[in-house]
Amino acid sequence: MEIDRRAFIASLGGAAVVGAMDHEARADALEDHAVEELNAAVGQAQATDERFPTVAELDALNQTRTTRRGAGNLFVAHGDVVSRLKPMPAKPTLKDFFELRFAPANHVLQSATRALKTGMTEEIILACLLHDTVQSIMKTDHGWWGAQLYEPYVPEKTTFAVRYHQALRFYPDPQAGYEYPDLYRRVFGVDYQPPPHIEATYKMVRNHKWYMEPRLVTVNDLYAFDPKAVVSLDPFIDIIGRHFKQPKEGLGNDNSAVAHMWRTIANPDAPL
Repeated sequence: MEIDRRAFIASLGGAAVVGAMDHEARADALEDHAVEELNAAVGQAQATDERFPTVAELDALNQTRTTRRGAGNLFVAHGDVVSRLKPMPAKPTLKDFFELRFAPANHVLQSATRALKTGMTEEIILACLLHDTVQSIMKTDHGWWGAQLYEPYVPEKTTFAVRYHQALRFYPDPQAGYEYPDLYRRVFGVDYQPPPHIEATYKMVRNHKWYMEPRLVTVNDLYAFDPKAVVSLDPFIDIIGRHFKQPKEGLGNDNSAVAHMWRTIANPDAPL
């Protein structure tokens, strides 16, 4: 994606204004401008159903960013600066993490709400509730990261569904109610091809006896982006109580193989 230098300078108020900005401010302004340009291009694509960015265009846009695309949400600013985080309790529960670190968690709450309303099993509802929460610390390969984060505490089918929803989302299954979403054409590029490990994983899961577990997560994932939806964790408290093995020491304090991941989410400001 090419940036119109004159338009960029004009959008900031002219050359004099730009000259008074420090290098960091200019970099931030350039990123904001690039994002606005991409959003405009995406909006046009939505209107015409003809234009999505290519992989090469998205790669070029990476050179205008101040953070990596795969950085977890807790590690990047969603405005001018990162926000101050509220302290966690001494023995934090999953509910505490939802309220203090994953919030607003609108997408996963919508996904789980849809799964609940459509009569999914409690293992699937729980998988829908948890499937993207690990993106607080990592977006790349988040299915595997998420399954690792929750594996000591949830049923095996829930772990399986969280781990493999990531691969299945790139492959439509109309009979199950899942089509390849336009969102991925915008995020990954219209000509994107999944890497070999995703292709191999899809083939394995497609023939697995639990194929429908991660597939149903993708179905309930696809229709969970309503900006007007009003959702809450409250309907899922009992399901969490029945299926989530809350350690008495608190998540992050139980010496499990993934305790460090919970501590990272609890305290992403730690310098080392």
